Amino acid sequence: MADPQLQLVARRIRSFPDFPTPGVLFRDISPLLKDPVSFRASISLLANHLKKTHGGKIDYIAGEWRVRGEGALPPRGREAGLEIQRDALEPGQKVVVVDDLLATGGTMRAACELLDQLRAEVLECVSLVELTSLKGRERLGAVPFFSLLQYE
Repeated sequence: MADPQLQLVARRIRSFPDFPTPGVLFRDISPLLKDPVSFRASISLLANHLKKTHGGKIDYIAGEWRVRGEGALPPRGREAGLEIQRDALEPGQKVVVVDDLLATGGTMRAACELLDQLRAEVLECVSLVELTSLKGRERLGAVPFFSLLQYE
């Protein structure tokens, strides 16, 4: 890991062994969120990737502020406990889905399915952290995926 910005981000990911169950190594981004310099570095790295990959062709970034837990938004479409307002996007608009962590891929897959129901075009899914042993990117099918940091 030669990039100093990426090193700065990686140093702010905290690990909790045996949480929430024995044998699980929980990755916590809270220290990253509390450190403005590291947080800015993570945003810069993701933004640079998206600019390089998609240029100016992204209409929306979908994340927790656009796709919410069940019951949080009116009127809504629903998929696997996630919701989005039906008029949040126009058909054909280009969207990138962002989440803090990709584990099994269920939440990100559900977000893509919701956006598909709105006939948006999901260009890519991105996350700060990917737990590669859980093979979440496989659940995304043909949707491209990028993560800053990968852990087993």
